[in-house]
Amino acid sequence: MQSKSLSDISKNISSGLTPLRSNAEFWDNGTIPWLKTEQLGEKYIYETNEHISNAALEKTSIKIVPENALSIAMYGEGKTRGNISILKKAMATNQACCNVVIDPNKADYEYVYYFLKTQYDELRNLSSGVRKNLSSNDIKTYPIRLPDNIDTQKSISRVLKAFDDKIELNNRINTELEAMAKTLYDYWFVQFDFPDANGKPYKTSGGKMVYNSTLKREIPKGWCDRTLSQIANITMGQSPEGSSYNDEGVGTVFYQGSTDFGWLFPCTRQYTTEPSRMAKKGDILLSVRAPVGDMNIANTDCCIGRGLAALNSKTGFDGFLFYVMKYFKQIFDRRNAEGTTFGSITKNDLYSLTLAYPTLDLLEKYDELVTNYNKMIFDRSLENRELIRLRDWLLPMLMNGQVTVK
Repeated sequence: MQSKSLSDISKNISSGLTPLRSNAEFWDNGTIPWLKTEQLGEKYIYETNEHISNAALEKTSIKIVPENALSIAMYGEGKTRGNISILKKAMATNQACCNVVIDPNKADYEYVYYFLKTQYDELRNLSSGVRKNLSSNDIKTYPIRLPDNIDTQKSISRVLKAFDDKIELNNRINTELEAMAKTLYDYWFVQFDFPDANGKPYKTSGGKMVYNSTLKREIPKGWCDRTLSQIANITMGQSPEGSSYNDEGVGTVFYQGSTDFGWLFPCTRQYTTEPSRMAKKGDILLSVRAPVGDMNIANTDCCIGRGLAALNSKTGFDGFLFYVMKYFKQIFDRRNAEGTTFGSITKNDLYSLTLAYPTLDLLEKYDELVTNYNKMIFDRSLENRELIRLRDWLLPMLMNGQVTVK
């Protein structure tokens, strides 16, 4: 093992730039990916939320960062600072991203990525100033422990990448399964094209529609309107006293808000010895503060803070309820995009959300279908939790030489 500064094994280390927001020329019809630190944390970045124009490249000092560069968050809210990702396409970034182009003759960029993942807390502790930001110099001079032989570095990377590839595959399959269930919900309960008695799409085939004054639209004959509180048991979270929190596993698992969310199940970081509001295993955990509508599933009985609500079906149709909430999430997102920002949703807001409620036979048919989808999603999500645990257990031992790869 040798130790070298990050600058010693890099071709270039630089930060990005934010083109002037008030200059529409820099943003309108932009096609160049532009990355912000809020996206950092996933291993690979394939696409960005925002884009800039060629004019921004020509008229500012912003530069394009090449594919396979590492991008490290120098500052950002909450847990963002110290997050790292690999850019899987050329892109520009903002000034909060420190972009590192590894010299392939000196180090394997995947190995350096995994090493820096083990240094998250150490990097954050280098922060200085009132806002606790990292500087580009902190990153340039950061010591990297690595085997002398690049082939050995690549062998270590391949072992860890095998875990990540399987996790990513499971996530892609889960995304497809969830999309199928959401599409089915939209066809049946939004467009009202569920199968009629002849197996044909109900509304498109001329099924009878009746005006509902509460919903202010037509719904299929035999359906009714329901509020969320009529179909779901809802528990609004309440945070215990801060003095009861600990991370030693003492007491009850505690989730404060969506910052604890994983892909499907939350990540356990805190416990409380004075639990107040509880969610049961299997409950839907709903973020009631920005971003409103994000969801996870409780995989154990847990205490929930004021950033969450817990929901379960009053009639046992939890699969239907899950996609009802996915539908409401789309509405929140659409209103946010239109400028009506939901900073939070109150108990009264949540209780009074209204939907078209189908007949029992249709509920049973849909719930049976999505329960199968959800079981496959849950199984893969649980497998991913175990893969992540094994990878994170192995990672530091590979990095410090306790475990070697031939």
